[in-house]
Order: sequence, then structure tokens, then C-alpha cells
Amino acid sequence: MSLCAQVISTAKAEVGYHEGRSGSDWNNKQKYSEELPGFGWSDYQAWCATFVSWCAWKSGASDLFPRTASCATGVAWFKNAKSWSEYPAIGAQVFYGSGGGAHTGIVYDYDNTYVYTIEGNTNDNGSAEGDGVYLKKRERRDPWVYGYGYPHYAEGIKSADPAWASQAPKPPAPKPAPMLTVDLSRIILAARTDPGAAQGHQTYANGVRVVEAALKSAGLLPSKYASDGSFGSTTVTAYRNWQLKLGYRGSDADGIPGLASLTKLGKKYGFAVKQ
Repeated sequence: MSLCAQVISTAKAEVGYHEGRSGSDWNNKQKYSEELPGFGWSDYQAWCATFVSWCAWKSGASDLFPRTASCATGVAWFKNAKSWSEYPAIGAQVFYGSGGGAHTGIVYDYDNTYVYTIEGNTNDNGSAEGDGVYLKKRERRDPWVYGYGYPHYAEGIKSADPAWASQAPKPPAPKPAPMLTVDLSRIILAARTDPGAAQGHQTYANGVRVVEAALKSAGLLPSKYASDGSFGSTTVTAYRNWQLKLGYRGSDADGIPGLASLTKLGKKYGFAVKQ
């Protein structure tokens, strides 16, 4: 999971959490101030920025977000880092109100019309002084949306800002296909067994097909026999020609694979040999 995805996952896992109550009123008593190192003093205060700082800390992304209980300080932190935009981005910190100092949250998605966020200290009505952690859907062009701080995720950030297009997350490089492996002892058994067995007999079909394909690539085995999975007499002859090509002579060029000759065939045509 990318660090951006981890921040979002951590925040979403808190949805439904509520602050404490004093009598019939919510009181801003919450766990984030106590758990975030050095922030015990901020308990019983507005905690939307503390919640974002806690999510970053919990996700191992503290260096990418301002650690603060102040929205205004968070805005200044991102602007000083030249990581500010008027466009939403996935994993960005969104700020609301005049100068961005009224409220904040984390963006988990956006489209052409809306920005989708996880916010602490809000409520069903989207208040900046609410009672818990909620998923919110807000209009991107609402004047109350001030802007967005972009954490410098190593994997990049998906943004609606054209100026940040080059920072879009790169798709992971495709993993190379695992190298095919053939079992030497079973190939030898097939080379000794198949020629004398009934037509089409297969002792070790999967491994033999790998060797047949290599012999075909070497121009030594006709296509007709290049995938039948039987190490018959035609394949033995083709393998003998491979041995001759390597400089083997006499009884050493008998068409029965050995470790050295099969390893060289595999190295050239893309398979490994298991002893």
C-alpha cells in the first residue's frame, strides 16, 4: 500500500468516532490529542487539524504534513513548502474558511464537481465545530473551500491541478515473468524413454516443450515437433545437433541432454536448469 493510501485508510478507519460529552453537550474531549506525542495540551479544543496530524503520524507520514492544532499554521506550512494548490488532489489536506483557518480534513477523492473528504470535529451538516469524524462531500467551487496542501508523497500525487500533472503517481513497473525451469533428471529420463515408447508418449511434457521451443529457436527442430511434449527421436537428433554446435564430438554428441549443454541452451533461450 502506498503512503498516500495508508494515510487515507487510517483516516477512514476513524469515521464514526465521536468526542466526549459534558452533560448534554459535546465537549471536544477526544483521543487524538492524548495519543499524538506532545499534543496533550490541545485536548478539549477544536481538533480538526489535530486529527489530520494524528492520521499522518499514525501512518508514518508525519514529515509530509504540518504537525499542528492550527489550520492557519497548516496553510502557512504548505505554502512555505511550495506545496499549495487551488485544485484538489487525492491524499491532500484541504483547508476551509477565510485564509483556510476555519477547518481542515483529508481528501480521499474528487471529481469535476465535488471533493470527498474525511474530517474530524465536524457533523452531518459539515460544521467546523462538530462532534466526530465524518465522510464529507463538498462542492469544489464553494467559496468556503480555501485550498489544498500537497504532501510530497514519494509515489507522487493524483491532482486536478494541471501544473502538478508530472507528479501523478507512476504505475508500478511490470514484474518480469518468472523464468521457466526444467528438471535435468526428468529431461534425461524423457530423452531415454520417449524414443522407444509408443508414438506421442510423454514422460515429462511440460519440461520437454520448453527444450523443444529452444531447439526450434536455434533452428534445429522443425515446427511440427516443436510443442508435442515428447522427446522422440527427432528431438534427440535436434539435441545432438545442438551438442555438435557446441563442439561436442563422438559419444559426447549422443542427443541426451547433460548439465553443461542444457544450461547453455537455457541461457540462450530463456530457461533455467534444475539439477
